[in-house]
Amino acid sequence: METSAAAEVTGICRDLLRIDTTNTGDPSTTVGERVAAEYVAAKLDEVGISSVLHESAPKRANLIARIPGADRSRGALLLHGHLDVVPADASEWSVPPFAGEEKDGFLWGRGAIDMKDFDAMMLAVVRDWQRTGYVPPRDIVLAFTADEEAGMEFGSQYLVQKHRDLLEDCTEAVGEVGGYSYTVNDNLRLYLVQTAEKGLNWLRLNATGRPGHGSFIHDDNAVTALAEAVSAVGRHRFPVVVTPTVRRFLQEVSDALGIDLDPDNPEIAVAKLGPIANLIGATIRNTANPTRLEAGYKDNVIPGKASATIDCRTLPGQAESFLAELREIIGPDIEIEHIQQQPAVETEFGGALVDAMGAALRAEDPGARTVPYLMSGGTDAKAFATLGINCFGFAPLRLPPELNFAALFHGIDERVPVEGLEFGVRVLDRLLRNS
Repeated sequence: METSAAAEVTGICRDLLRIDTTNTGDPSTTVGERVAAEYVAAKLDEVGISSVLHESAPKRANLIARIPGADRSRGALLLHGHLDVVPADASEWSVPPFAGEEKDGFLWGRGAIDMKDFDAMMLAVVRDWQRTGYVPPRDIVLAFTADEEAGMEFGSQYLVQKHRDLLEDCTEAVGEVGGYSYTVNDNLRLYLVQTAEKGLNWLRLNATGRPGHGSFIHDDNAVTALAEAVSAVGRHRFPVVVTPTVRRFLQEVSDALGIDLDPDNPEIAVAKLGPIANLIGATIRNTANPTRLEAGYKDNVIPGKASATIDCRTLPGQAESFLAELREIIGPDIEIEHIQQQPAVETEFGGALVDAMGAALRAEDPGARTVPYLMSGGTDAKAFATLGINCFGFAPLRLPPELNFAALFHGIDERVPVEGLEFGVRVLDRLLRNS
């Protein structure tokens, strides 16, 4: 089913990649998403779809549009994608990260899979509908958000807090990160549908001590105390916990691969998963990774305070027990400060929308089989789920078997296969027509 959507999706994605929307997390260095949001608004307006920009801070814009459906009594379906990207060091890339270059069958650039590819798919599909006069089965709400890469305060969290009336009739949502293929053999590809994601907790550990001269013997050193705590956290392995989503994933994969994947011994099971082992391995336990250190102001002065940032990700239902275990690891004298805290989310792998995902994939790839999975990172679903919306990650891509897809997220030389983009837009179109 070749459509004009498939014909224009690559061009739209290329345009978006050429708009630098780097989000450093620091307002003084963040570029902002407004130019990209204005591009989206223009693309929608070009075919007669009205939209509204909601600016949460200077240059930090979010776009909302609604496409009326045939049955307006049904709950609306929210399609969401963020416009910001993480920073990219051009010296590390083989192509300029914001050139949107096409080569070797791929479209290269920061945001190619996270997640301007899906932004482009959404735009391409609804533009095609508008040109042909197609009316979807129910209302479709489009949300293009800011700030997903730095905690969502200026993006989806802002929309939920300040403009929730625009979203309150949405019952289900589709966004990142799911719907991509894992090749088992020539006749079987598993497509991972995200039905859960870990909670996010960015913590700052603060150690205090007695300041003094660097030449003295000093037993109350804040840097030493912090270093010991950070080392203990970084080397600790939290116990294995198999959530319902992970258990279902292991059961599905065991059946599909025809191998013994014991869900009660998941570490052995995960090791058999090849290129997706790292992706799944982070979903069977809580994690805490030190990411930043800060202390001192002069080489010969012992500071009175030292701080470290810890990126913590918790499984559904594990937030309180995780913090208790972390306290035991670092000891009683280190202060724990919460920088950013967002809950885990989990929904059922079932229902009409999930069935439609599988049907849409099989129509384009007869070897497709959908399986649920728990994502180790976080998405805008964390904000939208607070409204009672059932959230799924489904940005469909058929990938080359040799491509290490997981390594491209926030990675060097991020790229998306052009054929995968065209495949994805056809699948998304089928899904939405039957949702």
